[in-house]
Amino acid sequence: MHNEEIILKETKAANVRLFIKREDLIHPFVSGNKFRKLKFNIAEAQKLQKKTLLTFGGAYSNHIAATAYAGYENGLQTIGVIRGEELEEKWENNATLSFAQKHGMKLYFETRSNYRKKETSENLKKLQALFGDFYLIPEGGTNLNAVRGCEEILSFEEYHFNYICCAVGTGGTIAGLINCSQPRQQVLGFPALKGDFLPTEIRKFAHDDNWKLNTDYHFGGYAKVNTELITFINEFKQKTGIPLDPVYTGKMMFGILDLIKSGYFNEKTEILAIHTGGLQGISGMNKRLKQKNLPLIK
Repeated sequence: MHNEEIILKETKAANVRLFIKREDLIHPFVSGNKFRKLKFNIAEAQKLQKKTLLTFGGAYSNHIAATAYAGYENGLQTIGVIRGEELEEKWENNATLSFAQKHGMKLYFETRSNYRKKETSENLKKLQALFGDFYLIPEGGTNLNAVRGCEEILSFEEYHFNYICCAVGTGGTIAGLINCSQPRQQVLGFPALKGDFLPTEIRKFAHDDNWKLNTDYHFGGYAKVNTELITFINEFKQKTGIPLDPVYTGKMMFGILDLIKSGYFNEKTEILAIHTGGLQGISGMNKRLKQKNLPLIK
């Protein structure tokens, strides 16, 4: 995927160079890190002669949409265990779930309390009794095969960058980036959710220490947004032509530019930000923003 240079007043004033790797353009429906995470999981499912993928996600999950399409494209059945039994009556009004169902995913709705126990052996036995044999992909897609896929994001041509930046959800993408980065490069993660569990999760898959998490830009937690973030996303698209999603890449890019303004990066630093996709969730977010009388993402 190609890198685009982002030239803004902030980058000029700080005398730094900022590029964005357009992983969002990797596939029309399985974009960015979801393509990377699913690549080796699907290969493994096929090797094991599994005919069905089962995974978990919320109402607007990029992972659910991507798994549905990847299964459809590879001739595999897919099952999505969805958080929130109230969605069962109205899933057809949800762009993500409608897309998944249209591409062959069987949707199974769980109460929030049951969903919390989703990957316990007891619950997995229940799901096997319901659906038969399946290949399990965790919520968000992070496992060893996913990290292996994310290790392919950086190429030799990108080893000159001083910083590699990415949004962080379950920790798989940043773990892959740490593993494929050079020791002199700093990998900077921008968590999209609150909580201090991420370092432990990342260390399960990544063993180098050239990384850091900046927890100042989650905007209140997972999928939480405000007018400042929406305005930023809309203005960024207007200035650069690059769309950002409000859950992950919008928060990351807001954070990077804020750090540039505050002098975090030395002059002549070269930064590569990874655009991990997630744009399919914008229509669902706009529905919520409309209900709250907040500006919409354009």
